[in-house]
Amino acid sequence: MKRVRFAPSPTGTLHIGSGLSAVANRTFGDTMLLRIDDTDPARNVPGGEDGILEDLRWLGVDWDDGPVRQSERAERYREVAARLPQRFEGATLWRDDGSATYQLASVVDDGDFAITHVIRGNDHRPNEPLQRAIHGALGTRAPEYVYHGLILGPDGKKLSKRAQGATVASLRDEGIPAEAVHAYLDELGLPKHDVHLDLARIRSLAVDVLSSLSDEQLAERVGVPAAVAPALRGAHSLVEARELAATILDAPSVSLPEERLTLERFRELLVRANGGLDKDGARAVLRELKAVGGNLRAVRRALTGRESGPELWAVIAALPRDETVRRIDAALGAGA
Repeated sequence: MKRVRFAPSPTGTLHIGSGLSAVANRTFGDTMLLRIDDTDPARNVPGGEDGILEDLRWLGVDWDDGPVRQSERAERYREVAARLPQRFEGATLWRDDGSATYQLASVVDDGDFAITHVIRGNDHRPNEPLQRAIHGALGTRAPEYVYHGLILGPDGKKLSKRAQGATVASLRDEGIPAEAVHAYLDELGLPKHDVHLDLARIRSLAVDVLSSLSDEQLAERVGVPAAVAPALRGAHSLVEARELAATILDAPSVSLPEERLTLERFRELLVRANGGLDKDGARAVLRELKAVGGNLRAVRRALTGRESGPELWAVIAALPRDETVRRIDAALGAGA
């Protein structure tokens, strides 16, 4: 039984590199403990833990135990510290006030919670010798340490949280589906060497995810009626999909008296239709309108106020017929 732990510090939203560790631990471990390393108040930020939990849930990374907060285990660390010198192997294990430093707290937790494997980034390699030594001094069994490369910026340097796509929250805000971010981290697996953040790959995966959603699923993600979903196909992100939806659902304010012949003919075809128009019905109306010389661009402008956007049949199919007629009347009446 492989028992792992993911141990972020509550310093704000989850870095994409920490997301890699979380996904790797969840994939590798049979059971996973979520531990919050909050022993350094100076680094903790208000709402930091909640932000991390939100990011993990959004990513689809669950845990079996926890969250365990190191700040709530101070007595346990003091109990262990009494058996060790304050400085060990050149490192301070506990502060003058009796509180444990990262090295001691981490080792005690790994022992108490029977962690068998510690999966973390290469930047933690220097911690391994000391942590093994502390385990030896305490008579506990050290876990197996497994390392993965870091996710760096395009310039090969440490990826700042302020950089584009560097945090899970920023990718969510960009409209990248969670499945795409998770799939990207799955693809990386446990890289032996450092890798550069590949936003192009993440965005490509986002398109694949959105394409795989049913109309009902896509509409739910975007927050629109299912009838609007066909008009959103081809969107590269949920943000773009919402922007496309807005071009359809937000009624324009336009005056097109010069297009009266086209718009009146289009209105006649709409009224003649029995009920709403599906894909085939909307296309049939447009074919008939075009056949008599109608200006399809004028119809688009009357319905959306724009020169371009989703396929016109999809716009017509997305709107209730009464709303389509109302917009045509408004475009004609505004210039009357």
